[in-house]
Amino acid sequence: MLFLPEPLNQWDHKLFHAINGQWNNSFFDSVLPFLREANFWIPLYLFLLLMITFSFGKQSTWWILTFVFTVVFSDLLSSSVLKETIFRLRPCQDPSLAGTINILVNYCPKSSSFPSSHAVNHFAIATFIYQTLKFTSKWWGLIFLWAFAIIYAQVYVGVHYPFDVFCGSLIGITIGWLTSYIFNTRIGLHQQTKQA
Repeated sequence: MLFLPEPLNQWDHKLFHAINGQWNNSFFDSVLPFLREANFWIPLYLFLLLMITFSFGKQSTWWILTFVFTVVFSDLLSSSVLKETIFRLRPCQDPSLAGTINILVNYCPKSSSFPSSHAVNHFAIATFIYQTLKFTSKWWGLIFLWAFAIIYAQVYVGVHYPFDVFCGSLIGITIGWLTSYIFNTRIGLHQQTKQA
């Protein structure tokens, strides 16, 4: 069970209620529930895969494999290790919050709210992409806005507290940095491009 210091717990609940109940609007109500769905981003993943393959040819194989490893490892760590070790009731499952929050999803998972697997996964992906492709364009930094939008949606729809997504983001950034560091020092698309 996750126990937060009371000042941090109060801040966490206050920010949650602001995002979920005060800063809402009809546009976000319609868009953000879809934004957090993996299927919504399939075109982005396909575009990324094609772009990498087209730009780097055979050299892209190790990038794709390391990318997949980053996704699988971050998901296993968050869903099968951390969530199984540290339990925190999700806001949408908390009886004490019933009737006071906006639940904008049809299904509220019973798994632990800490950490947010969406946050771990998407910030691991964003960090890996940025760290391995930033040499091609400064615009890759915008990938973090994509990750932030997804974790904001997790709080907005009522399935996570801000602390859950914040910690999940830090974990994801750490994973993405480690896998990108290993990739860049051992393989590195920019190194192979220069050699070619």
